[in-house]
Amino acid sequence: MMKFKDSYLAYLLMYLCYFLSLALFSGLISIYLMDKGYMASQVSFVVSCSFVLSMVFQPFIGYLNDHFAVKKVNGFCLFLSAILGISFIWMTNIYLIALVYSLALALFNGTNPVIERMATFSRFTYGHIRIWGTIGYALGSQIGGLIYQYISPESMYVCFSISLLLCILGIYGTSDIKRSENTQSQHKGSLKDVFLNQQLIMYLLVASLFYGITNINSTYLPAMFQNEGIAVDNVSTIIFFITLSELPIIFFSHKYMDQLTNKQLILGVMSLLMIQFFTYSFVHIQTIQIIVAILTKAVATMTFIMLNMKIVASLVDETHQMTALAIVSTFKNLASILFQSVGGFILDCSSYQTLFTFLLISSIVTFLICCLMKLPKGSEKRLFH
Repeated sequence: MMKFKDSYLAYLLMYLCYFLSLALFSGLISIYLMDKGYMASQVSFVVSCSFVLSMVFQPFIGYLNDHFAVKKVNGFCLFLSAILGISFIWMTNIYLIALVYSLALALFNGTNPVIERMATFSRFTYGHIRIWGTIGYALGSQIGGLIYQYISPESMYVCFSISLLLCILGIYGTSDIKRSENTQSQHKGSLKDVFLNQQLIMYLLVASLFYGITNINSTYLPAMFQNEGIAVDNVSTIIFFITLSELPIIFFSHKYMDQLTNKQLILGVMSLLMIQFFTYSFVHIQTIQIIVAILTKAVATMTFIMLNMKIVASLVDETHQMTALAIVSTFKNLASILFQSVGGFILDCSSYQTLFTFLLISSIVTFLICCLMKLPKGSEKRLFH
């Protein structure tokens, strides 16, 4: 155990199993529920409930992290999430499904800031650890599809729980976060100072639209492919390759994230969304849809995750950046709830083509807002070197 303590293997196990668990639990949720006979609006209801509870649980788990041992708090949260994952198998009432799914995901999501912090404060390069998260999610998508197709859908959630237990083992093998580092994240200044920043307010609108659009895309893209006649295991293979397309984006971020301006990057990301949804809406050739999904979906999402840190660092002074990032996260959840509700309603009343046309129009509107929005270049921060 002494060799395992603060080893690269501990961080690898933590990140790999954490994101593998996420893929197993939520990656095929739309297919799982719709195969059981639930409508798209009910799927959106379940997913929306998870966002609401995540917003409620996040500050509470943060409070516990500030006052108790970080590893014990997050290990306990993930252990409870693993138990709920097993319980999810026996839920048949839509309200109980929503409750158990939301509780499990809220506990899971509540540990994410600490998982990220552990990687950031480790003696290893953050990118060398973060890459295992991408690999873990890709493997989880592939393994989940195979289990769903050839064993049983319920077995995915058993594997989710096992993977979380391995993640907990990895967490206890990482180095301890010093209390001073854990409490330094307390917000300084007031929220008023942040909300008076007009550029940040405009960016919150853009970020909300982006996260709402991409969240509903992630929820229903697997179901769209299945609706077109692609088997579940093949859908999971597509998601596997979509996720792997993040790898070069992470590895070579230092080559372009600091060199390109915030405006150039955000317009590029929105262009990828428009290309993606135009293809889903009007190009009804499966091969082209799959290729476009692999080349654009995860690339746009991962680039925006990094761009979000860069833009906030450009718009807000250092003492208020944690507050600003928390606000962005809150708006992300609220927008996701709204878009999930609208998306489920559209699918119940119409088709996948109509849904992705709606997302295309939303992306065009967001692109136009980005064109009008004023942003600092953001190159002076050099965050990715």
